[in-house]
Amino acid sequence: MRRLRLIGLFAAAVAYLALNVPNLGDPHPAVAFLAADAALDVTQEMTIGFGFGVDRIGGVRHDESGTDVGETTRQFATLRNLRTSHPGGLSVFTQTPELLAGSLAETVESGTPVVAVDSPPAAGSEVSLYVGNNNYLLGTMLAEQAAGRLPAATAGVIVLGTSVPGAPGLDLRVAGIRDELRLRLPHARVLGPFDTKQDPVANRAAWRILVAANPGAVAFLGTGDADAYNLASIRAKTGGSWVGGGFSLDGRALRAVRAGDIVLVSPEPFLQGAVAGMLQAAYAKNGSPLPRGWIVTPGLRITEDNVGAVQARQQTLGSRAHWFARLADVIVARPEAYLRPLDVVGCPSIHAEAGCQ
Repeated sequence: MRRLRLIGLFAAAVAYLALNVPNLGDPHPAVAFLAADAALDVTQEMTIGFGFGVDRIGGVRHDESGTDVGETTRQFATLRNLRTSHPGGLSVFTQTPELLAGSLAETVESGTPVVAVDSPPAAGSEVSLYVGNNNYLLGTMLAEQAAGRLPAATAGVIVLGTSVPGAPGLDLRVAGIRDELRLRLPHARVLGPFDTKQDPVANRAAWRILVAANPGAVAFLGTGDADAYNLASIRAKTGGSWVGGGFSLDGRALRAVRAGDIVLVSPEPFLQGAVAGMLQAAYAKNGSPLPRGWIVTPGLRITEDNVGAVQARQQTLGSRAHWFARLADVIVARPEAYLRPLDVVGCPSIHAEAGCQ
């Protein structure tokens, strides 16, 4: 049933976008989005956001390609094909930017402009524009919500998990979570991060083991999409009183927030995709120069107060577009207001002018 719902979402997205896509027989420039882990909701949000962004500019064809969870090697072959078939521009989301650095550099050198989305570009990739979150800040946002549900004097164990160990953005979330917990719950003992796997089934199994191995823990917090809804499910099935949390827009996670079962932060991946799509389409259509640096897109605390509005937003592509269109327009029209140097992506303070301070 889950796969059927995902297929239905993509079918609806294609139908909606087809209303605005130019005639494919016309000599329009073409751009593309290449994603990893296409089965995950976060990737699908980015993907349909990219299509919306391209169509918001108009006059540019677009295609979206994705590999299965963890299949980074397939991205190499797809990347080579796309830089030939879509020379107008390529946006890339990958959890392993270091492995793609050489291929991305070849793509840039061939004249195809590349935008990194969600995961910052690796050194040597020659990619000069990144659209993504301040993941350190997102980590502090989740920890703040979790700490708010625990006594300030708690001395219990808090278990951290990360779905892709070593992924730069997720490592920054871990750092943000740790620092905020240290500030707000100085007597708590934080363990991890443990590898909780990206594949949803493997992720569920990993969290079951961690929950069973830490029966006295006061909180279990993850950095990824599957972490959130799997922790919600485990908490409900085991009758746990601990605090669970993660980063997701999955319907199961949203329902768990509404029930008061978990704390949640959304990276707002649709917005990331939309901004990248608009910028690439504008470049491909009329040569509008791409900014250089890091366009910082905001995340969202999802609480019992706003979860109903977020659930309504997530119902259709049109409702997402209505929610995000104005902010995407502002970011693209005035990117300098959101732009930071690439060399501060890994810094706790993104306001440093040059390097980490």
